[in-house]
Amino acid sequence: MTNEEIVREFSALPLEARREVADFIHFLRARYGEKNEKPLDGDLGEEDFVGMWKDREDLPDGSAWAREIRQNKWAK
Repeated sequence: MTNEEIVREFSALPLEARREVADFIHFLRARYGEKNEKPLDGDLGEEDFVGMWKDREDLPDGSAWAREIRQNKWAK
């Protein structure tokens, strides 16, 4: 759902429902805090976490290790 669709749907609600939505947003912001993460722009190669294990001698193939962990965990 796009931001425009959200605004349109919100605006179509009755006043009391809009108040409930606003209250819920305030609740979620109090619970989770401000969003401090930057949005992904589609180029993951520029993200800090990419390549973080490249120099580990105990994991010569980090991709294979991660793939095996995922398969073992999610195949169940």
